[in-house]
Amino acid sequence: MIKHQLSFAKINILNDHIAEVIVNKGVDISLEMTEEYDDFLAKTFSSNFAVLVNKIHQYDLSFEAKLNVASHENLTAIAVITYDKESKEQVKNLATMREHDGWNLRIFDGLNLGWQDGLDWIQSELSA
Repeated sequence: MIKHQLSFAKINILNDHIAEVIVNKGVDISLEMTEEYDDFLAKTFSSNFAVLVNKIHQYDLSFEAKLNVASHENLTAIAVITYDKESKEQVKNLATMREHDGWNLRIFDGLNLGWQDGLDWIQSELSA
């Protein structure tokens, strides 16, 4: 596993097609931060890839960030691991807001082995 530190998050490259994202605690993600993130992904992955968002910490996204995040053309699947009801609702609201983008997104419960279930799911989505 290769680890990278962005200005607001840690990215763990789990293999040639999967990145785990852990946003720092209390961050308010701005449009500029989503651009930093997208630039990093574009430089790291040249073909289809998936993201495992490990939502360990509470954080927020600006309205502009919500409209821009996860817009990469090669992004095949997004697994989000949540650890509380509030985080799960935030992800559902964002997915509803971006429904027209056709995200292939699933939410997993981190308190019930969700990390492994999420990883297994995105691996199956990448191989489909």
